Amino acid sequence: MEIDVYENYGRFYDDFSIGMTFKHWPGKTITQWDNHNFCMITMNNSPLHLDVEYMKNHKHKKPIVVGLLTLSLIVGMTVQDLSGKAIANLGYEEVKHDGPVFEGDTVYATSKVLDMRESKSNPKAGIVKVETLGYNQNNEKILTLRRNIYIPKKK
Repeated sequence: MEIDVYENYGRFYDDFSIGMTFKHWPGKTITQWDNHNFCMITMNNSPLHLDVEYMKNHKHKKPIVVGLLTLSLIVGMTVQDLSGKAIANLGYEEVKHDGPVFEGDTVYATSKVLDMRESKSNPKAGIVKVETLGYNQNNEKILTLRRNIYIPKKK
């Protein structure tokens, strides 16, 4: 018996409709290790993200999670609902960091389908435009992003 795990993961273009909304779950609590490891992998050694003593005299008084880690986590949280069957993410039109994220915060995300169109070059696919909002555990908006996802149609 052959099992097609891809069959039940993500959605086809035909499964979306304009206005459709998603509450992505579960959330992710960002640890100090997550933040420090991401800094080391990306060679970002800013004291804003790593130095507790330096940050004691800063506006926020504690290290801020790297913005690209927050973006990566929130996009990752959307994959099963939005881009699990994607051919490609075509681009991010807008990314706004609406508020700081700190070690120990839990991030959550919601998405809304803004627009859809059939592909001009591939009749077997379409493009879904979505807006994703990221929130922390206090329901404060921390991130806004829009992107276009190139998704196959059902066969």
